[in-house]
Amino acid sequence: MKYPEDFINKIICGDSLELMRDIPDKSIDLCLTDPPYGIKRDKGFGGFEGFRGFGKPIARRQYNDCWDNKRPDKIYFDEILRISKNVLIFGGNYFADILPQGKHWIVWDKLNTMPTFSDCELIWTNIKRNSVKKITYQYNGLLGKEKERYHPTQKPLKLIEELIKKYTKENDLILDPFLGSGTTAVAAKQLKRNFIGIEISEKYCEIARKRLGQEVLPI
Repeated sequence: MKYPEDFINKIICGDSLELMRDIPDKSIDLCLTDPPYGIKRDKGFGGFEGFRGFGKPIARRQYNDCWDNKRPDKIYFDEILRISKNVLIFGGNYFADILPQGKHWIVWDKLNTMPTFSDCELIWTNIKRNSVKKITYQYNGLLGKEKERYHPTQKPLKLIEELIKKYTKENDLILDPFLGSGTTAVAAKQLKRNFIGIEISEKYCEIARKRLGQEVLPI
């Protein structure tokens, strides 16, 4: 495959580093991605707790995956920054030691009512503003979870759409090098943006393929 024609509006199965090395400097309008944090979320949330210490204990869900065993090496982020004009990275606090200083952060307020989960998530950006923006979108238990949920850390489609609308325009090219179940690509397609989606897991590539109704290409 040759960039850009063969990659655009495609789901690519493989290691995103291999493909990104072939992408020219600053040819991506926005990289919007949610990389593995390396905090072993793939093993689920251990322990048993009731709600604020009351009620019956709740068994936390466990997963049979390994997608969060290790966070990506710095070289992945170096390539993202080389090829992308603007970058939004979920879980930016987990990568702050290997990313440049961020001066425009986004705080996603989940309106969380469960004391055992985070109230917010931090999104690192390279946007040249000296500000912090808060986006409020409820995503907690039965109140906020989308019915179509394919990945344990899947972000809400409406939230991804809001970010895309704010930081891109129609026909822009959006990259997600850690595509997961394909939410970024789905949002981009619905909003008339172009996309490149890369995912190393064949399982999640197949889910993304079904969501988008198209084939998956190998690197």
